[in-house]
Amino acid sequence: MNEAVIAEGIGKTYRLGEQDTAYKLMRERIAELVKAPFAKREVQAAEPFWALKDVSFTIGKAEVIGLIGKNGAGKSTLLKILSRITEPTEGRIDLFGRVSSLLEVGIGFHPELSGRDNIYLNGAILGMSRQEIRNKFDEIVAFAEITKFLDTPVKRYSSGMYVRLAFAVAAHLEPDVLIVDEVLAVGDAAFQQKCLGKMRDMRSKGRTVIVVSHNMATIANLCQNVIWLDAGQTKMTGPTQEIVHRYLSQGAQHDVSWMPRHPSNAEFEYHSVSLQRGDGQAMTDSVPGDVGIDVVFDFSVVKPLSDRRIELHLTNEFGELLFITTSADPDHRRNHAWTLGRHTFVCHIPPDLLAPGRYRVSVTHPFGGWDTAHENILAFTVTEQNSVVAIDGRGGKIAPQLDWTRD
Repeated sequence: MNEAVIAEGIGKTYRLGEQDTAYKLMRERIAELVKAPFAKREVQAAEPFWALKDVSFTIGKAEVIGLIGKNGAGKSTLLKILSRITEPTEGRIDLFGRVSSLLEVGIGFHPELSGRDNIYLNGAILGMSRQEIRNKFDEIVAFAEITKFLDTPVKRYSSGMYVRLAFAVAAHLEPDVLIVDEVLAVGDAAFQQKCLGKMRDMRSKGRTVIVVSHNMATIANLCQNVIWLDAGQTKMTGPTQEIVHRYLSQGAQHDVSWMPRHPSNAEFEYHSVSLQRGDGQAMTDSVPGDVGIDVVFDFSVVKPLSDRRIELHLTNEFGELLFITTSADPDHRRNHAWTLGRHTFVCHIPPDLLAPGRYRVSVTHPFGGWDTAHENILAFTVTEQNSVVAIDGRGGKIAPQLDWTRD
């Protein structure tokens, strides 16, 4: 059998508005009984809420699967069912092999016990013998980088230390299925890369990993396939690139011009941000690879503004940040001075820079002592027409044609 997880018609319901679920003192119960004949109370039936409804999927062995969806889509509920923390209201899940879960910081740890003791405790929960844990102990400690704090109660650990130890234990005690929630976002960037490498290594050893993350770059780099949950139901499953693209495109702006709905009533006010082709032709939703793009900022400075800057963030279809450029770049400074009145700034994205694909533009808005962000306000597509990718098939997230010199 090549399956690690089989889910069939999973549903989970909760009751909204239920009352009298907590324990009460005896005198409170007696008082209620005495008052009952004289009380007029409208009893409302608790409303059922389906956190999951008819969710079915199959995950194979040695497969890394991403689980994506907006907040409230049912991801956490599904993970709790997979981890056997809660039972489904309907349907069934078959799990083949030992399951290890990392659902939140510090879950499964006893705060009064040391890091050393918690390693053995977690191993015992997973059904491992003391000798098996001892064989992996040094590797776990080295991966978690907590040698100096090994005999310190974990209640004194920072959230980052918690995550390092929890992931090290969950990944090194050789589960057949590892379930990892968004908790890795707590760790620093270097440790996140370390964890991603470990999960890839687990796959190469025939183990299954289920990853939940709102970071689509992580999902795209790690997972082969994706399950997309929406409102408690399976919206789509399939190859990562296709599903992530559709997920990010849902509700995204596809305009080449943006105007704020309401004035900012502050020192700085946008009138519009728009895209124009660098060759002077009318801008449409897409441009060839050898055509530059101008991002035009039309705004007013209506009150004195301290030295600041505007930022432009460009992301690809997977939500990966490709670059940030600012209005202070021409001065090679962090910020620049402003003058009152209406202004037009133009940011030139050169031709032969971007690989074919879908791109989104976000900008910042100087406001008070900080910047606010307008995310994904513009979107455009670079086609393969006249792109260096179409010419020689080179890879990469960008496709620049750079200047070379020869002796």
